[in-house]
Amino acid sequence: MDQDEQTNARDDADQHTGTGSRASRIGRHGRRLFEGAGVRARAGYAMAQGRLRDRPRFEQALLIGLWAMAAGLVALFLYLVILVPLTPGIDDLRQASTARPTVILSADGKELGTFEKGLQERVKLSQVSPHVVKALISTEDHRFYDHHGVDFKRIGGALIATLKGDAQGGSTITQQLARNMFPEEIGRARSLNRKMKELITAIKIENTYSKTEILEAYLNTVPFLYNAYGIEMAARTYFGKTAARLDVLESATLVGMLKGTHYYNPVANPERSKTRRNVVLSQMAKHGAFSEARYRALAKRPLRVRFARLNDRSGKDSHFTAYVRKWLLEWAEDNDYDLQLDGLVVHTTLDQELQAAALRAVERQANTLQAIADVEWAYQGMPRSTSTGMYTSMRSEVNPFSYYWSSHQRQLDAFVRESAEYRRAVEDGEAPAAALKRFKGDREFMSTLKSAKSRLEAGFVAMDPNTGEVRAWVGSRSFERDQYDHVVQAARQPGSTFKPIVYAAALESGISPDQTFRDAVQDIKVGGTVWRPTDMSGSSGGMMTMRDGLVFSKNTITAQVMQQVGLQPIMRLAQGMGIRQSKLEEVPSLALGTSPVTLLEMVSTYSTIAAQGDYRKPVFVRRITDREGKIVADFAPEAPQRAMSQDSALNLIDMLRGVVNRGTGGGVRYRFGVSGDVAGKTGTTQNNNDGWFILMHPNLVSGAWVGFNDNRVAMRSSYWGQGGHNALLLVGDFMKSALESGKLDPNALLPGGRTQVQRPVQQPEEEIDELPGDLEFDGGMQEETEVPDPAPIEDDAPEPEPAEPMPPPPMPEIIPPPPTGEDDIDV
Repeated sequence: MDQDEQTNARDDADQHTGTGSRASRIGRHGRRLFEGAGVRARAGYAMAQGRLRDRPRFEQALLIGLWAMAAGLVALFLYLVILVPLTPGIDDLRQASTARPTVILSADGKELGTFEKGLQERVKLSQVSPHVVKALISTEDHRFYDHHGVDFKRIGGALIATLKGDAQGGSTITQQLARNMFPEEIGRARSLNRKMKELITAIKIENTYSKTEILEAYLNTVPFLYNAYGIEMAARTYFGKTAARLDVLESATLVGMLKGTHYYNPVANPERSKTRRNVVLSQMAKHGAFSEARYRALAKRPLRVRFARLNDRSGKDSHFTAYVRKWLLEWAEDNDYDLQLDGLVVHTTLDQELQAAALRAVERQANTLQAIADVEWAYQGMPRSTSTGMYTSMRSEVNPFSYYWSSHQRQLDAFVRESAEYRRAVEDGEAPAAALKRFKGDREFMSTLKSAKSRLEAGFVAMDPNTGEVRAWVGSRSFERDQYDHVVQAARQPGSTFKPIVYAAALESGISPDQTFRDAVQDIKVGGTVWRPTDMSGSSGGMMTMRDGLVFSKNTITAQVMQQVGLQPIMRLAQGMGIRQSKLEEVPSLALGTSPVTLLEMVSTYSTIAAQGDYRKPVFVRRITDREGKIVADFAPEAPQRAMSQDSALNLIDMLRGVVNRGTGGGVRYRFGVSGDVAGKTGTTQNNNDGWFILMHPNLVSGAWVGFNDNRVAMRSSYWGQGGHNALLLVGDFMKSALESGKLDPNALLPGGRTQVQRPVQQPEEEIDELPGDLEFDGGMQEETEVPDPAPIEDDAPEPEPAEPMPPPPMPEIIPPPPTGEDDIDV
């Protein structure tokens, strides 16, 4: 049975057994083609053998060689045909030529940051020195205007030279551009596959763009080290001028780097760079740019590099843009966008004027508070004043924190042991005691360590309660120095700023703001233990309304309210109002703010109160558009979620008005003259570790946190350690600027507010202090060792002469008590 009969027999069998499916028919068709090709190949081979058999051996060898060459060319052609669809298409080429980085804009259209690939600024070819173009073409591709993307003559010459042992490259400028534009699609490996992709892409580029456009694209994309991309940034980096002003020597130096940027780096390897520069000059002379005599004169000149590494544009970044970047990277990956190429425009909610006011307030007031901390911790006997001016005048005359470090030697040793340098030394085999001694004797190391530990930090954020849109965001005193974001990353104990949530839960449960509780230390049974929260300012023993308990930030009242409401309703309400990332600890001291949360969560919670109980998720990006302005994604505020009843919210707002009008937040009025309808709350944690203040205006809720990154370091005095005297300064300064600039309406009313006759704001005769309280469990805890503050010097008292600051007599050392566990009361 011959081959065809066997195939037909299989077909008949398939049909008979019912297996003649489409797949089977395709398989049979493939087998037929393969078997048919085999038959024809064998027949062709037999025919070729017959033709060669009668020919002389010379002709046989020649014919075999020609047939092999023809087969190779056919194979190469088929290979190229297969590669064509695997290389970038015309649309990809056009998109790459118009590639632009994604831009982040403020709400008023100001640029906040970009997603550029390094330092890059595209320029027209007319903005590039003609010396650069001549140097580039003479050295890299002198037949640039004669070929169509691939110089086969040059490839042949390079191949012959390589076979002789002198390896040469045959890539044209267009081929190099193909690699620069599509590094992932083409690759960098030395392989035939990569070279063929590069060749095909180069031909496509030549069919799409003019020679001028190709040169322009190449010069704008080539890398030049130090994160500089393109000829413009290279000119600024190495010679301190624009690309248009480059002379012939500077042009030859930069073009010479293209053969190997690291090897011919004029900064690190000036001699190599000069030698390579002269090679470029010789090529320019060879191809008619100037005479041989001119070349010899130029070759003798020095490099004269004026190197200055340019600041990375990420230096424009802030904590806000860094947060937006992180979010955008995830969004772009999910939605298949390239933030470096697609030219998207990200419209954020940040208000530039309010952001500038926030930056000024944080810088100004945090510097003042730093001066206070520096002076207070400089002496054994601590200066006392409620005037910031006394401390700022003394700051230059003291050794900051000198008394702190001399009186906290164990803590200083702990800081050294926790450092990365110490750990590496011990891991490398150095004895711990020897390493500690060595590092403590290293003045530069210790100075850096002490400076970092004693640097006061701050965070600030403001948002519109009616939309949830973030208007201002300052994550630290300096983004360049400290990129740790105290708005969204740092979780710190909120102290008394958490109390309004407790009182909100009470209002929701039906308790009236005017219900009274006894202001006295009481034993509150918690499981099998007894909880005795106190106020360091003491207890009156009399009856006090729940309203006044919040106004005067009384721990004794808050604890009783918590006991009556229960922890679970408080925790559920806190999560509904805005604390949705931090995990709250189900312990009684939660009511007094011992469970760490972020500043953004707390400001979001107060925005819910200001919005009459409606929670709105914080919004920081409004929409994303493409380069033509077409909306790609719209992030309109989501529908609000009801977190608490409107009636409860109105009552709570009125209670928080009292905090500003007659309680611990009064400083925002008498220090900064804020006279509108505002409400807020201060917060101070134990040992003065954290200071908080959050203020509600009808159109903006702003909050600040003040403290040290390491909470073992704190403000020394109880006065300046209070949120009403530290964090309040930042918010008050900001609010004053926002009102005076017209960004906020001074006559706007919070829900339930009434227009009142504005009177001059004066400092009260007696300020309401918010001092940390004690927490006792099962028989008590270690007593505070700090000596109570003496009466402070009032603001209007005469300040000491700055020329001869006289510290007060020595006072007993103030040493913070050791940690007492998670149940310490924070007020």
